[in-house]
Amino acid sequence: MVTLPVPPARRTGAMLALLAFAQFIVAVDYNIVFVALPEIGSALGFSTRSLQWVVSAYAVAFGGFLLFGGRAVDRLGARRVFVLGLTVFGLSCLLGGFAESPALLVAARAIQGLGAALLTPATLALIHTRFAEGPERTKALALWGAAGSGGLAAGALLGGVLTQAWGWEWVLFVLVPLALLAAVAAPAVLAPDARTAPDRDGFDAFGALLATVGSSLLVLGLVSGPEAGWGTLRGAGSIVAGAVVLAVFVLVEKRAKDPLVPLRLFRNRSLVTAILIILVFQSALGGSYYIFTNYLQGVLGYDALEAGLAFVPLTVISMGASLKLAGAMLGRLGPRTTLFLGMTANGAGMVALAVAMSADASFWHLVPGLVVWGVGGGVTFPAMFACAASGVAPQEAGIASALASTSQQIGGAAGLALLVAVATAGTAGDTGAAPAVAEVADGLRGAMWIGGAASAVGGLLAFSLRKPRTAAGPDGIGSGTRTETGGDARSVSL
Repeated sequence: MVTLPVPPARRTGAMLALLAFAQFIVAVDYNIVFVALPEIGSALGFSTRSLQWVVSAYAVAFGGFLLFGGRAVDRLGARRVFVLGLTVFGLSCLLGGFAESPALLVAARAIQGLGAALLTPATLALIHTRFAEGPERTKALALWGAAGSGGLAAGALLGGVLTQAWGWEWVLFVLVPLALLAAVAAPAVLAPDARTAPDRDGFDAFGALLATVGSSLLVLGLVSGPEAGWGTLRGAGSIVAGAVVLAVFVLVEKRAKDPLVPLRLFRNRSLVTAILIILVFQSALGGSYYIFTNYLQGVLGYDALEAGLAFVPLTVISMGASLKLAGAMLGRLGPRTTLFLGMTANGAGMVALAVAMSADASFWHLVPGLVVWGVGGGVTFPAMFACAASGVAPQEAGIASALASTSQQIGGAAGLALLVAVATAGTAGDTGAAPAVAEVADGLRGAMWIGGAASAVGGLLAFSLRKPRTAAGPDGIGSGTRTETGGDARSVSL
């Protein structure tokens, strides 16, 4: 039987604030770079095609190293990896801000992705192991999700303000003190890592190599397809190679004494369902953020600051929904209904936004869609990660979090590739004249439609969760008996 450490009440609040702050930093980075891309391209001499790698280098490293980061959390301790991830993230932002060439900036962004791949599963593992499953953990995840939404809003605003005031470099420089401050505070706020499992035969180095190479190739192919072409080695070739390496990885894990990813985790229905929902949700979200940014700047002619301000309704509403609605809905309706309604609202908001995205729309035409989109996303985000953690033993919380986060990164890369391909399918491209604004608006609108429809349909996956089987209440997360034996714990109510 595994016993979770119970931190003192005074430490719990500070710990949750630190973990939410870490999520805030990662979320800030997501939007802060997007709005600075035009100036980065002109300042460092990126071509139109190669500019995508400012985003893609981060995504490839982030997605590729997540499984490695998750297992490092389980073997080395969540607090240690949390501090390491913050330090790598902060120093790579400093390196990127001083970059004077495209190659150096892309390399710095890849190192930043490695830092995030260590930080994200460590943050989630700390939430999953230091807060009891049920209302306490759901509340923690709601605050974590709200911090992410706040970070998206702050990133969009800071990106516009800093780019216009001091230049693109400051969208990276501003993250340095935030990350390093959190790293310095962590030892005082977080209790030392407790050993939750006996020493085994050693780290699965070969499995870690296969997982990192396979995941990196898969994400590389997805983010390269729109730029290099799907029939090229970097496009479909990387995707096929990544799938083959990951298939070999599964075979290796079946025979490993101490596998990087224990395959028994895939018998946890709530984890598998959460992984699939996260994949669909992030496919819609990641691509749609990029589509909306391009619509604001490329069609409506917003500058970086105006584009940042336009994201405020979406992210503030999402933040409020995470804090006020997600936990209440999970408690009253259970995870199945909560995830279905959240995904449906998320998709409906995106479709409503697509309807309003004309070439001459005013911002007020866009607000209703942004509000509904924000509510749906704010409810879905903490709920799906709560499902991912349900019934997972503490000594495997890191790798379970990494599996969920890997699904998030692959989904984001796949969604971006698909929606960009849809958005540009009807334009003249490189072989003809520049497309008219109305043409661009039509392409972006069609891509947003597809993203919204995918999110709404993906909500049906929630019904693969088991119905609650106890009388403790409708909430399938934590309403039943939690057992933790042999590392194969399950929640009986999911």
